[in-house]
Amino acid sequence: MCGIIGYVGRRAALPIMMDGLRRLEYRGYDSSGVALVKPEKVTVIKSAGRLSVLEGGLDYDTNLETQGIGHTRWATHGAPTDINAHPHTDSSGKIAIIHNGIIENNRALRTYLEQKGVTFQSDTDTEVLAQLIGQLYDGDLEQAVRLALREVSGTYGIAVVCADEPDLIIAARKGSPLIVGVGQGEHILASDAAAILAHTTQVVYISDNEMARITPDNLRITTLEAIPVAKETEEIEWSLDQIELAGYEHFMLKEIYEQPESLENCLSGRIDLAEGMVHLGGLADCARELARAKRIIVTGCGTAWHAGLVGEYLFEELLRVPTETEYASEFRYRNPVIDDGTIVIAVSQSGETADTQAAIREAKQRGALVLGVVNVVGSTIPRETDAGVYLHVGPEIGVASTKAFTGQVTVLALIASYLGRRKHLSPTAAAQFIKALSEIPDQIRATLQHASTAKQVAQQYANRENWLYLGRGYNYPVALEGALKLKEISYIHAEGLPAAEMKHGPIALITDGMPVVCIATSGTQYNKILSNMSEVRARGGSVIAIATEGDRDIQDVADHVLYVPDTIEPLQPLLTVIPLQLIAYHAAVMRGCNVDKPRNLAKSVTVE
Repeated sequence: MCGIIGYVGRRAALPIMMDGLRRLEYRGYDSSGVALVKPEKVTVIKSAGRLSVLEGGLDYDTNLETQGIGHTRWATHGAPTDINAHPHTDSSGKIAIIHNGIIENNRALRTYLEQKGVTFQSDTDTEVLAQLIGQLYDGDLEQAVRLALREVSGTYGIAVVCADEPDLIIAARKGSPLIVGVGQGEHILASDAAAILAHTTQVVYISDNEMARITPDNLRITTLEAIPVAKETEEIEWSLDQIELAGYEHFMLKEIYEQPESLENCLSGRIDLAEGMVHLGGLADCARELARAKRIIVTGCGTAWHAGLVGEYLFEELLRVPTETEYASEFRYRNPVIDDGTIVIAVSQSGETADTQAAIREAKQRGALVLGVVNVVGSTIPRETDAGVYLHVGPEIGVASTKAFTGQVTVLALIASYLGRRKHLSPTAAAQFIKALSEIPDQIRATLQHASTAKQVAQQYANRENWLYLGRGYNYPVALEGALKLKEISYIHAEGLPAAEMKHGPIALITDGMPVVCIATSGTQYNKILSNMSEVRARGGSVIAIATEGDRDIQDVADHVLYVPDTIEPLQPLLTVIPLQLIAYHAAVMRGCNVDKPRNLAKSVTVE
């Protein structure tokens, strides 16, 4: 969840690292720091707070070293203080380390080191690893790191430097992403491609249980057992302008407005309107096995789990295959039943979500065919699954997911149509579904043209501390997602519910003027949701309805109406979520919250 950057080359390291950390701050922003390698000395500069605090204490004119490591932190062990900020050093001060992950046996290691006379300065698990490497160091940093990691249990993405071995960074990974950008006479290590794009698009991905020895002119990768690993250099598919604000006030707002284009990219080359067919190259090799599926499990966390719930409805309707959606964090610790013919679909924006990775490994161990639905090319989940489909919606920088959600739902809809056509879905029904899907980008554009209504709703209710979100059928997961967006970035308590469940307890929460968002688009349960809205108003609640264009009757039971274009019921979540994203965004802005970097959250959850 933390951001890692490292540079070794012939240019001044500090400006390159700070530029990288600015692009990585969305991964963690409790504290930050850098370590610069000088002759026989490592200089560490770090501070609690946002990156701007660290930057205010730096002198670019005097710190001209050509090697260093930097870090933005999302605190796990130890409060976000100056002392607990990374990098951490060993007792000699010559070895410095940055770390993303959790050293699970850090207490036992700390006790062992304290018995050897080591004095600790921080509360972090990372300093334990730094001190352990220092105890094992005898002039060979790579070997010291290798020996130390043999004693460690947990997850890590680390970068280590030593004053006695200039022009060298040792990196290692288990469960936390690391990539190396390849330049002319330089290498840049990072936890995310965003930190590298300004300098190179050529990268090497470090896999789990691998170490990298990085110098200006050489990159050597081995396993933790010192066995050499051959790696190919790959091209990053994103461009630098995709990770810039481009005139928007926040990345979240930019990414909301990018959704028409991002979904066009997601659909590009995958739908054939003339033939009424879906083409998914990533599933071609296992299409026959997928078509014989007897059961589907969709797993993910947070927003990805909500997208999976929509997928559950899609698979059962279009494939007629029993489907369930599981929290990855629960799936991995249960004793799940995986029968012959079970397909597991793992959904993740980053492709690095720790709980989802663990769920994949559990499913594969039990014999399931596992698919990945992921946005980040080259991430861990696509490499560990049997097959999959990339979202291709472009980089998502805002911590609160927006275009990744609509991309995930779109890909799940494509998979449902792709497999449904191979089972019982008629050519006519498949063609109608695909045509409706192809119209979604333009319908999102039309929805965004009425964004001012969402802003007005947010202005009126942003001061209310409790909201309800109600939906039925395909829009029940959207109610959950809308509530999550509001919670994440505005810190307003919100609860999403199946509308019918409101009567079974939560209706007691409704007070005079309480905002209740009801997704009431045309469909099989339209009249039922109208009844739920009437129940809310009868108890003094303020009803905010998301409705289908042309529906005037709904104004009789709603205080505010936000309209979306008409589409088939299975695809309504792709439209109804847009006003909810906008309401959450504007509420957060009006409350003075940091929209792109909400408190206590980070973009990619790579720890348990």
